[in-house]
Amino acid sequence: MADLAAAIFLAAGSGRRMGAGVADKVLAPVAGQPALAHSLRAFRDAGIVRSFVFAYRDGAQASALRETALKVLGVGTDLHFVQGGVERQDSVLAALEVLSTSTSYVYIHDAARPLITVAALKLLETVLRRDGAAVLAHRVADTIKRTDSADGTDRQSLEDLDRARLWAVETPQAFQYQRILAAYRAVREQGLRITDDSAALAHLGDPVSLVPNSSPNLKLTSPQDYVMVEALLAARAKRG
Repeated sequence: MADLAAAIFLAAGSGRRMGAGVADKVLAPVAGQPALAHSLRAFRDAGIVRSFVFAYRDGAQASALRETALKVLGVGTDLHFVQGGVERQDSVLAALEVLSTSTSYVYIHDAARPLITVAALKLLETVLRRDGAAVLAHRVADTIKRTDSADGTDRQSLEDLDRARLWAVETPQAFQYQRILAAYRAVREQGLRITDDSAALAHLGDPVSLVPNSSPNLKLTSPQDYVMVEALLAARAKRG
């Protein structure tokens, strides 16, 4: 691996939808290990990055993240920790700005997605090196309607969207480092609000390649998700 690539793990989110039953969704146990450990292992086994940056919420979480990372990645791994911001985009920019200027590529991953696979990461790397920007995604299976009001409670006409052209975007999303850094700095300077890394790049007019991911890669957002993730991990283990 000639290029210097890094992975950013976003762990500073509040996890409000988890409720009181889960203290920290990225560190809560899944199949006997912290949720974060599963995606860290996938990155380790894929061998696509040299450095890891963790955007953390507070000091206690930072210590726990470091402990988990060292157990999975080993002592001597290039680890960096940065205080997360109020919004996701603030955390991403803070993490980008601690990386070496010699970084070639960066993978931005929600730490609450423990199901990412080695195969998906290697496919993402191939497209990233070819096109310069790539995001994992899957086709939308449900029928999607667009409403006139944000809450959708009023009686109104419903607009059908062409499902064949709709994709649900996942993480990691991967980019040439200098371009995504410039994109996030532009977002900050222009006072924009985004929730997706590829949206930042869109403001520079850069195209992004979608990489279809056939493996479940759900994000932990509610206590019920842990049951689903554990079942999927067990099924993977059984298949070998």
